[in-house]
Amino acid sequence: MSDPRQALAILAAAELIHSADSVAAAVSRVARAISERLRDSNPLLLCVMNGGVPFAGHLMTQLAFPLDFDYVHVSRYGQETSGGELTWRRQPGVPVQGRTVLLVDDILDEGLTLAAIRERLLQGGAAACYTAVVADKLLTRKKPITADFVALTVPDRFLFGYGMDVRGAWRNLPAIYAMRED
Repeated sequence: MSDPRQALAILAAAELIHSADSVAAAVSRVARAISERLRDSNPLLLCVMNGGVPFAGHLMTQLAFPLDFDYVHVSRYGQETSGGELTWRRQPGVPVQGRTVLLVDDILDEGLTLAAIRERLLQGGAAACYTAVVADKLLTRKKPITADFVALTVPDRFLFGYGMDVRGAWRNLPAIYAMRED
C-alpha cells in the first residue's frame, strides 16, 4: 500500500482482536511449551516468510536451548486478501535430513500452505516437523493440518498485525486486528 493515509484509515476503522500484551503473553506461553518438548533435539527453526518474522523473532529470544535458524518463502496470498496458487520462492538453505524442524508461521488459516511446507520437509528427510503459529483461525470446515503449538485463536475474519498484512501494510503491529465487517 503506497498511501500511508489509506493504511492509517484501515487501522482506525479496524477492530482490536488481541492486544499487544495478550499476544506477548501467548508467545511466552508457547515458548515454554516448545522448550519443554524440543529442548533436547537441537531443532532447526524455519520461519515462513514474510508473516512469520515477528513471531519467530520474539519466540527465538525465549527458547533457552540451542537451535539452528533458516527460512522458507512460500505464499498463497501475495497482495491479495484470499488464497491463490502456492508459490515456492525459497527452499530451506540448511539440510533438513534427519533433523527435528520447528516450522513457525503467523496464521493457520485454511492450512494449505503450512500442510504443503510440512509435507515437503518430511519428504526431504526431516525426522520430525512441528508447527507453531501465533494465530489459529476458527473455521467451520476441516483443515488439512493442526498446529502443534498455537498462541491464540482468532475469528474467521480478515486479520492483520503481528506478521499478517493488509495490502502490504501493518505486519509490524504488536497486536492483531480485524477489518471491520460492513
